Amino acid sequence: MARPDFEELKVYQLAEKLANEIWKIVQAWKQFEKDTVGKQIVRSADSICANIAEGRGRFNDQDNRRFIKIARGSLYETICFLRLAYLRKLLTKQQTDKLKPLIDELSPKLNAYLKSIGNRK
Repeated sequence: MARPDFEELKVYQLAEKLANEIWKIVQAWKQFEKDTVGKQIVRSADSICANIAEGRGRFNDQDNRRFIKIARGSLYETICFLRLAYLRKLLTKQQTDKLKPLIDELSPKLNAYLKSIGNRK
């Protein structure tokens, strides 16, 4: 079986980087914070790259588009939880400054990837 090609997608690489950065941050939190908002952020961030990979593996444009839309929803969920974490003083300014460029780049790349799938014949 050939190695999956989703790892070569820039959009996947960004999603994976975001998920790993969030993982590192949440690991340092106290137990209550980890059990509440922490687990949710990690799950939603992991879901972004997982859905990109799953969609790519479907080899069907309709299914792939559906999974990319789910990934986009997971990105929005991640943003929501990051906002809550910041407002609850769980994230530092330095941490948000590191995450923001990843999110700012990932969102339009997801939309562009979705559009490119829709335009293939």
